[in-house]
Amino acid sequence: MIVYISGPYTKGDVAANVQQAMWAGLTILDYGHTPLVPHLSHFLHLLSQRPWDRWLEMDLALVRVSDALIRLEGESEGADREVGAAREQGIPIYYGMREWVRHEHS
Repeated sequence: MIVYISGPYTKGDVAANVQQAMWAGLTILDYGHTPLVPHLSHFLHLLSQRPWDRWLEMDLALVRVSDALIRLEGESEGADREVGAAREQGIPIYYGMREWVRHEHS
């Protein structure tokens, strides 16, 4: 299963947000699935900046090829749009890692 990690990036502590998403991605990997961690584009952005809309466009394309989306806690306009895109595509949405892990164990 391809699992998209959606959560805050620019609101709050960017480094903490990236780290939270990476830990979520590692959990997905440990469960035998393929994580999509858009927060890793942080490192591309450090190398060569792009407009916010371009990153979101890329993220929404990745949502569309995902089998599930996990919405991490925190305020985020981009993550809210990702959830909307998942909902439109009928992709299951889990609110937090605990909810996703409970689903995995059911």
